[in-house]
Order: sequence, then structure tokens, then C-alpha cells
Amino acid sequence: MSHIKNLIPNTVNPDLQKERTGAEFNVEEFSAWWQGGQDKLKTKREIEKAIFSDLEDGYGIDHEYMSHEEVYNSSVKKVADAAIKLKALQNKLNPGGNDIWPGVLFNVHSHGLFPANHPVATHITMFVDVIKGQGTPEQVEKWGKAAENCNIIGTYAQTELAHGTNVRGIATRADFDPKTDEFVMHTPNLEAYKWWPGGLGHTANHAMVVAQLYIADVHHGVQMFIVPVRDAETHMPLPGIDIGEIGKKLGMVSVNQGFLGLNQVRIPRTNMLMKFAKVERDGTFKASPASRVNYLTMVYTRCLIVNLNSTLLLEAATIATRYSAVRRQSPIEPNQPEPQIIDHVTQRLKLFPEIANGMAYHLAAEHMWEMYAQTVQEANNGKFDRLPDMHILSCALKVLCTTDGCAGIEKLRLSTGGHGYLTAANLSNIYGNAVAAYTYEGENTVLLLQIGRALVKAWASFVEKKPLSASYSYFATSMQLKEFPKWDNSWQCIIKALQYTAAQKTRIAFENLANRMASGQSQGVAANNTGIELVRAAELHGRQFVCQTFLEQITGAKAQKRSAALNKVLENVLELFLVQTVLNNLNDILRFINLTDADLRSLQKRLEVSLEKFRPNAVAICDGFEFHDRVLNSVLGSYDGNVYPRLFDSAKRSTMNQKPVQKSFETYLKPLMKANL
Repeated sequence: MSHIKNLIPNTVNPDLQKERTGAEFNVEEFSAWWQGGQDKLKTKREIEKAIFSDLEDGYGIDHEYMSHEEVYNSSVKKVADAAIKLKALQNKLNPGGNDIWPGVLFNVHSHGLFPANHPVATHITMFVDVIKGQGTPEQVEKWGKAAENCNIIGTYAQTELAHGTNVRGIATRADFDPKTDEFVMHTPNLEAYKWWPGGLGHTANHAMVVAQLYIADVHHGVQMFIVPVRDAETHMPLPGIDIGEIGKKLGMVSVNQGFLGLNQVRIPRTNMLMKFAKVERDGTFKASPASRVNYLTMVYTRCLIVNLNSTLLLEAATIATRYSAVRRQSPIEPNQPEPQIIDHVTQRLKLFPEIANGMAYHLAAEHMWEMYAQTVQEANNGKFDRLPDMHILSCALKVLCTTDGCAGIEKLRLSTGGHGYLTAANLSNIYGNAVAAYTYEGENTVLLLQIGRALVKAWASFVEKKPLSASYSYFATSMQLKEFPKWDNSWQCIIKALQYTAAQKTRIAFENLANRMASGQSQGVAANNTGIELVRAAELHGRQFVCQTFLEQITGAKAQKRSAALNKVLENVLELFLVQTVLNNLNDILRFINLTDADLRSLQKRLEVSLEKFRPNAVAICDGFEFHDRVLNSVLGSYDGNVYPRLFDSAKRSTMNQKPVQKSFETYLKPLMKANL
């Protein structure tokens, strides 16, 4: 037994308190801005007090010592228990709304309520919203309300065992039978089994199945169908349904991703979502007024992904930054006390750019949600002009946020040294949740190639002097320049440099694609051979958009609502983000822009100065994100900064430490030690 009692003190680590006292802005103002206003911040805190205050000791770590099946069943219990709390809280704080129930099942609070994830998130984020967004009023009435209240639980079944991002390649069929007014849903082969939908394994009793529609053996594209998969009372699979879980993954422990095979399963004609495309009783097919209307679902989901991954990145940054303010190591001056590791410039370079990245992507996502709302409103009124742009921008944002976010979380884990390797640090769980988004809802390289093809198509229109949408307006402004103007170190100069480089990379990709086709290559082969250039142009297109959006969010009209002190801090975050973006992309920028040695030295100096200015505010900025300790679920990142007591307390909780000698000692270890080998 340990002689150390009362492990975790009730006080805040003095180093962490010193950081908070030294902040140069009001954290409460930052928090209110970050949450979208003081009222939202107040509501957030009320929700957290209600849902987190009575959680039992060990709530966030116990699942680490459970079996796979135990973790799943425990998470289902947590959802059921939370539902009672959340429904009551919804009625109390916002009757008739959905921000608490079921909203908390997938927002940041869910990270604290469900530390091993849970299997109902796909139901809430996709099944419900697809019905509401693409169902007729009658379909929304029939399924929407029941689904929103979890009276039925669904999932979104698009990906197949052998078909993912290429939606057109999906092989599941829906054949209309005019005699019975039904669709016959069928999985033609093993490769066409639905694979990966969250909650499908043992949780959902309905699936939103994406399938190829055929009427009298004539193909009518990809449509969506609501298919019951389990009995409402017994939960047993229905006839013709082959269903189960796909097995353990790197992360998302209890999301219960599943497989689904359909063997001549019949559903009513009215189970096809028909807000846009329709099949009449006589089998007449009415196409959607916009062939890309189904992209609305993917745009919505990609916006959610950016919200999620920017949040996960900032959670990791908060953990690593707080730890770096507490951990002391490696004197900077000989014979001096060990400093906080946050005082090492190299440590700051690991931490602060990731905070800036998370903030940039969060604000870009907020901007995308505004654009999405406008797009949906226009689509409801029969206007679909904005859809292609939204699709491309959401692809770019999803790719960059997940790529940078995953790399950032791993960098932050490494910044915490050996302790970050412990599951109790929660960085591995955060990474496992984040990295899955690199491939779901469109594998990142495939999405970049889609963006690249859209870019060269837009460039062709530009060359032919045809009108372009606003997201490609930088083509004209960039190509009007005979050469890039003298570098003046302004933020606008950085934005224009990124746009100029993106335009030039698009031009080269376009020209090389055209040259390959002129030499006799087919369009497909030429596009494949131009893939490296298309991907790079696509990435730069996305980066200039994120930088431009971040600049507008920090320096635009909204800045007038913030104090000068807060704006000064935010402008330094912007400075760090823009300078780091330039430095990370110099290999392309220098190809088209003549930067002098003095310009490059200036950029390096600006990086170092921005890191120095960031230093006194880093902990306070992370506090401003308002991550509850239950959400971070980390021995390294708690608000009180009592890292070492929490590490030791966590170790004592290991199930192996509940008895001094393991049974393997007598059976195996002792004989081994006694043997004369």
C-alpha cells in the first residue's frame, strides 16, 4: 500500500495559476466570443453543471479496463441514462428546442458524457438530418420526430466493403416492383455489403441505405431509402437482413460500426426519400431539379467534421499547453532551476501553431455553416447555383482540417513526452477519434483530386473569359499581374501570395493536363498522370480560403464588438497562423514569387516574435475554449494542473493493482524463475 494519501489537492498548481494571472486579456470575454455570446456561454455552463456534477468516480477511465463487449454495453447504458437528464434539461432551459436533447449526443459535451464514444451519434448527425433535409413533409412527419426522440434509431449506410468515396460505384440495388408498389433492396455480392455505418452493428433498427435505383431495369442514379433492419420489439434482424459489427478499430471504441447485407428485402415505395427526386405509383421517375442535390448531405457532414476535428485539436492543445506550464525540465541557463518547458522556444513551436490552426478551422467552419444555411434556403426555393461551390469548399476544408488536425494532435502528444503515451492522458483517444475522419465522408486524396478537377474546369472557363463563381475570383486578380509585387510583409500580401501561388499551380496543372491529352492520352489517363499537380493546386486553393476567412473573422466588422485587448491577442494568433502557413508552403511560393533573403529572414523573425507574444496568453487562451475537465478527461490537462497526483491516482486505479500478485505468477512466472534452464 502507498504511504501517500489524499492524492489530489483542492488547490491549483501555482505555475498554472501564475499563467492565468499574467494573461493580457479578459478570459471571460474570450469565452463569450468563442461560444457565440454571453447567453450561450451561460447555458453551456448550466448544461455542464447538470450533466457532469453527479458522475461517479472513475467515470472517464473505467472503460479502458473493460472488454470490447462490456465497453459497448456500458456506452449504451450511458446514452440511456443521459437521455433522461438531457430531455429534462431541454424542457427546463429551451422547451421545444433540440440543442440539448438530442444535441448533446454529438456536441463537445458528448466527449465528457461518453468517454468511449457511443453508437447513436450517426443516428443523430446523419439519419435524422437527412430525413429532415431530403424527406417530404409526410416523410418528416412519419420518421423525423420519432427518430429525433430516439423512438427509432437509424444509421446512414452508404459506404460498401469495396466502394467508399466513389459513390457512383456503389453496387447495392433498389429495383421498383410496380405490381406491389415496393422497392426490392438487394446486395448483389460480398463487395457490395454496407460497411462502416456507425451504430449499425447492434444498435440501429433502421438504415438509410444509399442504393442504385432501377425501374424496369433502367438506371436512375443513386437514391436514399429507409430500410427497417431489426424487429421493433425483439431487436432481432428482420428476414433477408445479414447484419453485425465489423470489429475493433484504432479508435471510436463503442461506435458499433457494422456491416449490412440485403437479400431481396422489400420496402414500400414511400420509403425512398422524395423531397427532390420522385418515383410515382406507376413507376414514373421524376429527376431531382439539381443532379448534385444529394451533395447537401455530404456538405452538411463535412461541416460537422470540421467542427469536430478543430475541437479535438484544441482539446489536445489545451492538454499539452497546461502540461507544458506545469512540467519543468532542462535548464536554459547552466546552474539555474529547471524552467517550465513552455519557456523553451522549440516547445512553443509545437504548441502555439496548433492552437492557431484549431482556431482558424473553427472559424472557417462557422463561416461554412452560414453559407450552408443560405444554400439550403436557396435549394428549398429551387435554386441550386451555390451547390457546386459549397461542395468544393467543404471538401477542401474537410481535407485540410483533418490532415492538419491529425498531424497536430500527434505533435501535441509527442510534446508531452512519455506521459502523453498513457491512455489516462487521453491524447491517444483524441487522436483515434480524429484520424478516422481522414478517410470517412471522402478519403482526403480522392477529395483533393475532385477539387483539382473542379479547379482546371474553372480555369478553362477563365481562359475562355466565361463568368466564374466568387471562390475562383482570385484567378483574375492574380493573372492580371505580370509578376508578384514587392513583398511588403502585410497580411493582405500573404493572402495575395497564397492566391497567386494557387492560381499559378492551377494554371500549370491545367496546361500539363492539356498537353498530356494533346499527346494522345485519354482524359482519364491524363488526369491520373496529372494527379500530383492537381492535389497540390487543390490544397493551396483550400489554404488561401482558410487564410482569407480567418483574416476576415479576426479583422472584419465583428472585431468592433470585441475589446482592444482581446483583438490584440487574436491578431497575434492570426499573425502566427499566416506566417506559419507561408513558411510551410515556401517550396511552391518561391517558384512564382521572388522573395529576398531579407524577406525570408523577416518571416522567420515574425514567427519568433509571434511565439514570444503568444507565451503569456497561451494558458488563458486555452481556458477560453471552456473545455470542461470531463470533456478533456486527461490527467495532464485538468484545470487545476495537479498533473503528478492525478497520474499516480490513475495508476492506482488500474485493475491489475487491485491485488498484489497476479494469478500468472504461480502458474507461469514462478516455475520460470525456479527452472534450471
